[in-house]
Amino acid sequence: MARLNLWRWAALALAALYFLVPMAASVVFTVDVPGQGVTFDAYTRIVSADGFVSSLLLSLELAAATIVVVLLLMVPATVALRLGSPRLRPVVEVVCSLPLVVPPIAFVAGISTVLEWGPEHLSRTPLFQTFVAIQDPGFPVVLVLAYAVMALPFVYRALDAGLRAVDVRTLVEAARSCGASMPQALVRAVLPNLRGALLNASFLTLALVLGEFTVASLLGYQPFAVWIYSVGGSQAQMSVAVSVLSLFLTWALLLALAVLGGRSRTASASRG
Repeated sequence: MARLNLWRWAALALAALYFLVPMAASVVFTVDVPGQGVTFDAYTRIVSADGFVSSLLLSLELAAATIVVVLLLMVPATVALRLGSPRLRPVVEVVCSLPLVVPPIAFVAGISTVLEWGPEHLSRTPLFQTFVAIQDPGFPVVLVLAYAVMALPFVYRALDAGLRAVDVRTLVEAARSCGASMPQALVRAVLPNLRGALLNASFLTLALVLGEFTVASLLGYQPFAVWIYSVGGSQAQMSVAVSVLSLFLTWALLLALAVLGGRSRTASASRG
């Protein structure tokens, strides 16, 4: 047992070195300026940098919209699989896993082909304005659709794990026996028991949208990840400083998720 614990501590130490050494090197690079010593100018210039606020707000708006779209799509689908069509579960699992198989560059090439094909063949139909609207640089809906597809594997896994821990059929039957309709049973009986899974799915989607670069860059938009890359060409220190701050923000969100998930489990246990 002591030898097993030693190996565990050794693995933990190696993992800590793997993550903390690059992080420490990045922090040192942002604050150590040759000839000036330690300075935090790279961090103080971030808020006033051109495009920082607009790109960050755009990424957060895209993330919020993507979370809403993917949850509205996947929550009813996964619940329906558990209740009425369990044999279709392997099919849905394979379909939701396809974005992991298709390279992002091929995915973007397909989107670009569709966007180019649409105006050429639908210019005299009402759908032409739809193709124009979804490519609005102020809020590119096409990115929301692309991110929703890319988030499917993570959202499906999170929701499926949450549903495995809940007796959905019993919850729905109990709610229906009390006079609730099917949508009411889903909202009032099932969703409160999936709070942790919903938080996991939302966080994974948020992390994906904030860090996604390939699709947005090749389609010509500038959310937060693309802005970091563009700044890095001329202001390397500030680019690394933004990356460090975004990583700390992700960790803070993960910590908040863990706290909220722990509170939800505690509340469920106290009610039980």
